[in-house]
Amino acid sequence: MNEFFLSLSEDSCRLIDLILRLIINTVFCFIIARALYFPKSRRKDFFFTYLLMGFAIFMLIHLMSDSKIKTGIAMGLFAIFSIMRYRTESVPIREMTYLFLVIAMATVNGVAWEANISRKTADFLGPELVSAGELLLTDLLFVLAIWLVEGVNFAKGLQSKFIRYDKIDLITPERHDDLIADLKKRTGLDITKVSIGSIDFLKDMALLKIFYKDNDDEGEILDKLPKLFQ
Repeated sequence: MNEFFLSLSEDSCRLIDLILRLIINTVFCFIIARALYFPKSRRKDFFFTYLLMGFAIFMLIHLMSDSKIKTGIAMGLFAIFSIMRYRTESVPIREMTYLFLVIAMATVNGVAWEANISRKTADFLGPELVSAGELLLTDLLFVLAIWLVEGVNFAKGLQSKFIRYDKIDLITPERHDDLIADLKKRTGLDITKVSIGSIDFLKDMALLKIFYKDNDDEGEILDKLPKLFQ
């Protein structure tokens, strides 16, 4: 590898370095977005967001020439996106976690492997910080960590949903069992607990939060009441 880099011009070496790392970053971003995130959420908006965010962060980090500037930008990006909230809707925790992971991986790929081509000498040592193998292993560990958490349900338990309920005669404490039985019949869910929120006697409506055993991990879980129903 060292002899190959030494035989190239500085511009050619930089171009090859960019192409190789861009391919590595794009492949692993696609694996995370398509193979790990998308099968459960089925949200194309976040799927494309992760791909483009990974590309944008990688290019931004890579094209900054000074390593100190790169590190400062990387830390700034982590700070920005850790507190970021879209104006139209809150980003779910799972989606924000994937976004954080994609940014972290793109930052590592953009900073870690850079051929030291500033000096063409016989003691040229190739990549300045880490080898290509170490970079691939790091990206594989990102994917493996996500796969383990997604594939093995360490915290399988209750899921929750909000329901606007019309039979307010069943929300009294003495008819709690009847309330759960009616909700089980109408929703088809294995409901174990019900929390009663606001009650509107004029419309004969009550806001309930039901907790049920989740036997199907597929799909997105709505765990926050949309603004439309608040």
